Amino acid sequence: MAFQELLDQVGDLGKYQILQMVLIFPTLMMLLCQIFLENFTAAIPGHRCWVNILDNDTVSDNDTEILSPDALLRISIPMDSDLRPDKCHRFIHPQWQLLHVNGTFTNMTEPDKETCLDGWVYDQSSFPSTIITEWDLVCSYQSQKSVVQFLFMTGMLVGGLIGGHLSDRFGRKLILRWCLLQLTIFGTSAALAPTFLIYCLLRFLSGCASVIILINGPLLIIEWIRPSSKVMAITLMSCALSLGQMILGGLAFLFRGWRTLQLVVSVPFLVIFFSSRWLVEPARWLIINNKPEEGLKALRKVAHINGMKNAGDILTMEGLRSSMQDELEAAQTKTTVCDLFCTPDLRKRICLLLFVRFATMVPFYGITINLQHFGSNIFLFQVVFGALTALVRCLPLLVQNHMGRRTTQTVFMFLVGLSILANTFVPQEMQTLRVALASAGISFATASSTSFSIHLIELIPTVLRARALGLDTLASRCGAVLAPLLMTLMAYLSILPWIIYGVFPIMAGLAVLLQPETREMPLLDTIHDVKNNKEFSRKVKEINSSVKMTKV
Repeated sequence: MAFQELLDQVGDLGKYQILQMVLIFPTLMMLLCQIFLENFTAAIPGHRCWVNILDNDTVSDNDTEILSPDALLRISIPMDSDLRPDKCHRFIHPQWQLLHVNGTFTNMTEPDKETCLDGWVYDQSSFPSTIITEWDLVCSYQSQKSVVQFLFMTGMLVGGLIGGHLSDRFGRKLILRWCLLQLTIFGTSAALAPTFLIYCLLRFLSGCASVIILINGPLLIIEWIRPSSKVMAITLMSCALSLGQMILGGLAFLFRGWRTLQLVVSVPFLVIFFSSRWLVEPARWLIINNKPEEGLKALRKVAHINGMKNAGDILTMEGLRSSMQDELEAAQTKTTVCDLFCTPDLRKRICLLLFVRFATMVPFYGITINLQHFGSNIFLFQVVFGALTALVRCLPLLVQNHMGRRTTQTVFMFLVGLSILANTFVPQEMQTLRVALASAGISFATASSTSFSIHLIELIPTVLRARALGLDTLASRCGAVLAPLLMTLMAYLSILPWIIYGVFPIMAGLAVLLQPETREMPLLDTIHDVKNNKEFSRKVKEINSSVKMTKV
C-alpha cells in the first residue's frame, strides 16, 4: 500500500494516464465489435428452397411465362403453420391445382414434399451476405450459428483461464500487445476463411485474445492511478464498451457484407498494436514481482511524461526499498491461483465475487437473447441499446463514492431482479410496458456490473489481481452459457426461466453484503495487505463513529 506514496511523486492522473486512456478506450470499443459481431455477420435472413421453375433463369416454359412470381411460389412451396412459405421444404412436383383453390385447403390430400435439395434463395434486402448464406446454415443446419457463438465464448473462457496467469507471470503490457497482434491476425484471417470449420477455429482463437485484452487494458490504467480516481476510470472504460456497441451498429449498417465487416472490425487492432509501444508496464507489478530496478525506471519515465521535474531526485532505489520493504520481501515468494484460496479472508472474498459475477451475468444474457422482440431494425436497436447502457454506466460514478461499494451493488441488483420478476406477470398485449421493464433490467444489470468491477479490483491484491480477473471471466462466461440453456425450461412452465433470472440477482445482492466495504481504501498489493486492510478498516470505522459522536 506504500506504492501510493510513490504514485504521488509521479502524478496519478497526469498527461501519461490521459494518453493511456486515449489508447485503451478505442481498444475496448473495437473489442466490443468483435464480441457482438455475430449479431450481424451471422444474421439469418428470410429464405426458402430454390425452385427450378421460379429461380432458374434459363427455364422457358410457356405454361409458366404468364404466371406471376407469387403464383409460381404458391405451386412450388408449401405453407407453414403461420400460412407463410415454408423455409425448409418444397413440393416434389408443382401443385398446379393450388392456383384454383381459394382460402384454406385442409380437406385436400397433402402433396408430397422434400427438403431443399438444390439449396436456398435468400432475402438480400438487409444483408447481401452472411456466414449463414455463405455456408447455408439454415433449417437442419441452423444450430451451427449457435456453435459459432458458443466457440467464441469458449475461447473467452479458455483465454480467461490462462490470461490471468500469463499476465501475472510475464506482465500486463507484453501479454496485451501479443493478444492485439493475435486478434489482428485471426480476425483478418476469419474474413478470408474458405470453410466453416476454419472460420469457427479462427473465431475461437479470437475469443481467447479478446478476453485477455479486456482484462489487461483496464489493468494498465487502474494500476497507474490512485484509489480516488478508480471509480471514474472504470466507469469511463465501461462507457467505452457501450460506445463500442453503438459503433458496431453504425459499421454494420455501412458494411453489409460479412467479410467486409469482419475486416473492418479487425484491421484497427494492427494500428493499436503499433501504438501500444509507448505504454509503460505498471511499476506496481514490476516491484511486486521482484523487479525494483525496472519499476524505478518506469516510475521515472511516467514522472517525466507528467512533467514532474523534481521526481528524478526523489525517486531513488533507496527510497523505493524503504517505502515498499514489505512488498519487496513478499515478492520473493511466487504466487499461483491457489493463493486466492490460501487464507480464510481471501477465500471468502473470491468465492463471493465469483458467485456474484455469475449471478449477475445470467439475467443480463437472459434478457439479451430475447432482444429481437424489440423489432426488426437490428442496426438501430444496437445503437439505441449501446446509448442506453452508456448513460446507465455513469450511475456508479455518481453513487458509489456516497453510498459505498456494497450498498450500491445491492440496490442495483435488487432492481434488476424486481424488474425481471415484474415483467414476468405483465400480459403479452402490454408490449410497451414489457419493453420498458426489459430496458430497465438491462440498464440496472449494466450498472451493477460496473459497480462490481470496481469492488473486485479493490478487494484483490496486485500479486493476484490478474488471476482473479481470469477466474472472474470464467464465472462470467459460465453465466453467459447457462442463460440460454435456462430457456429450455419453458417447455415445463413458460415463466420459469424468467423467475430464475429474477431470483439470481437478488441472491447476488444479498451476497455482496458479506464483503468488506472498500470505499476510499488504498489498493492492496500483497496477500499480507488483506489482513492489514481488515485491521485498517476497523480503525477507520472506529474513527468515523467517534467523529459522529463528537458532532452529536
